[in-house]
Parts: sequence; structure tokens; C-alpha cells
Amino acid sequence: MTSYAAAGVDIAAGDRAVELMKSRVAMSRRPEVVDDASGFAGLFDVSALRGYTRPLLATSTDGVGTKVMIAQALDRHDTIGRDLVGMVVDDLVVCGAEPLFMTDYIACGKVVPERIADIVGGVAEGCRLAGCALVGGETAEHPGAMGPDDYDLAGAGTGVVEADALLGPARVRAGDVVLALASSGVHSNGYSLVRHVMKSAGLTLDRELPELGRTLGEELLEPTRIYAADCLALARTHEVHAYAHITGGGLTANLARSLPPELDAVLDRSSWTPPAIFQVLAGHGGIAQADLDQTFNLGVGMCAIVPPTAVDDALGLLREREVPAWVLGEIVPGQGQAAYR
Repeated sequence: MTSYAAAGVDIAAGDRAVELMKSRVAMSRRPEVVDDASGFAGLFDVSALRGYTRPLLATSTDGVGTKVMIAQALDRHDTIGRDLVGMVVDDLVVCGAEPLFMTDYIACGKVVPERIADIVGGVAEGCRLAGCALVGGETAEHPGAMGPDDYDLAGAGTGVVEADALLGPARVRAGDVVLALASSGVHSNGYSLVRHVMKSAGLTLDRELPELGRTLGEELLEPTRIYAADCLALARTHEVHAYAHITGGGLTANLARSLPPELDAVLDRSSWTPPAIFQVLAGHGGIAQADLDQTFNLGVGMCAIVPPTAVDDALGLLREREVPAWVLGEIVPGQGQAAYR
């Protein structure tokens, strides 16, 4: 006699994973979360939006990409969820939206309850750091389609912004200043190139590299810095015209998305030294500067565009919040592009 279990799907393991993750998910709870006894949906009380004049809902969805392969190889799964949250909520905050809630989706070859609980625990911790709630999710077991130790995760988030507080290209003016907010490392983009370099150069995750002061695996698994709370605090207390989340495509491509067609961002490459990991990758992989620029954040995870009168105060606030930041460049007449001087 055949059964679902014989086909490779373990419902009992899924139930145990849910029980293990409950306490971790609870730490991301916001007052607006409403319990759904059935558990089929996540509920969020939006009556608080009555205080807005014209609330705009913002939504974003993303994944972590092949960084999950680093977590799998190291058998460490408690931080990869933070990467997911960073990819989602920091897209939301670019327009000035406050992240309200997230849902996640995990596909795996085999449900290992402790592993799933670690992954979701990381998502919940990321949500707590961002100030949003993890209101639900799904874990799907795909035996035969994925190996027993394989998994992938994605998520979606919803936020809100007052219409007249919407940030973006329309607010940017010539003479504005571009501030760089430091990344925590590679974040969650470019890992296909990272793995290619590792394979071609014979680098292993357990290799101790003096430039890094730790193993390559520890460096590559460093969680993505989550900027949402810091960007919201900055926009609420100082004049901010636009943000740019530096993800796939690199610094100039992502910054250009926050520029109007008649203005350019001119950046000073000498204003910072990229973290050592990027030099390690470039040296071992023979990566040209143009490819580094187009693939990695190179140490800049978020940019803020502010008027010159706000620069000192903005840098001071970010320093108080322990976010390294500096003047990266300026906005000048142009054609909607970002480039190094």
C-alpha cells in the first residue's frame, strides 16, 4: 500500500516545524496583528491607516538567490532568513514606505523541522529588526524535485507611505548630496559569480584568509544589513529626497533608478575603501573592475539623496544608529545616469 509518506512527504515533520518556529515568529509581532484561528491566512488590522490622509500601500517580493547554497554547505540556517527580509523591506523603504508585514515561502526536498525552524527564525529576527510582522508563510516539501538537503526561500512584504511623503526621483534636485550607507559585506547578490570564483580558484569555505580575519564561509554568510528602521528614522527627522537600495546590478545601476532623467549622480570612488572580501574575490577570480561594479555592492548597501543643508545632521543620526555612512557624491545636470568621476 502506498502513501504520501512513501512518496517522500512527511506531514508530521511539517507540523513539528510549525511548532518549533512559533516562539520565534512571535518576536516579530506588531500590535496590529490579528490571530486567525484556522491558520490559513495572516491578518493585519489596517484601522491604524485611518490616521493617514492618503495612504499608499507598497509591496515587494524577492528571494535570497544562490546564497542559500552557502548556508547549506555550512549547515547553518539561522541567518539566511535575515537576508530575505533585507531584500524585501529595504526595497519598500526606498519610496519611504514603512514595512508592515511579510510572508515567506520555503520549498525544500525534505522537511527537517529544526532546519526549517532556524530558517523561519532568521526571517522573524529580520522582521523584528525592520519593525514589521511575520504574519504567515508556507513550507512546501518537493521530494524528487529537490535533494533532501536543498531548499529555496522567497518572501513578500507590504508597507505604507503617506502620498505626499513619497520619496523618489521627482524630489531630487541639482546640488543634492549622495550619502553612502555601508553594507555588511556581499549581502545577497552576486553569489553565482562568488561560487564561480571559488570553483575556478580552488577556494573552500573553511579556508582562513588573513585579509578577512575569519573563514571565507563565515564572511560569505554574513547577514545582509537591514536599513529599513534607519532609513525611516532619517526620513522622519531630516529632509530626504530619495533612497536607492544597492542590490543586483551594483551601485551605479541602482542609484540611477532614483534619478530624474535630467540629472546625474557623480560619485567619488576615493571616498571609501571596499571591504576586503571584494578584493579577495577580484584577486582570486581575476574580475575586472567593470564586472565588480556591475555585480556587487562593493561596500555600499543603501544610498540616501539629501539636500546639502541636511548632510551633517543626517550623517550624525546614522552615526548614532551605528550605521557607517559618508558623502559619496553629488547630483548634477545630466541624463539620469550615475557614474564615477
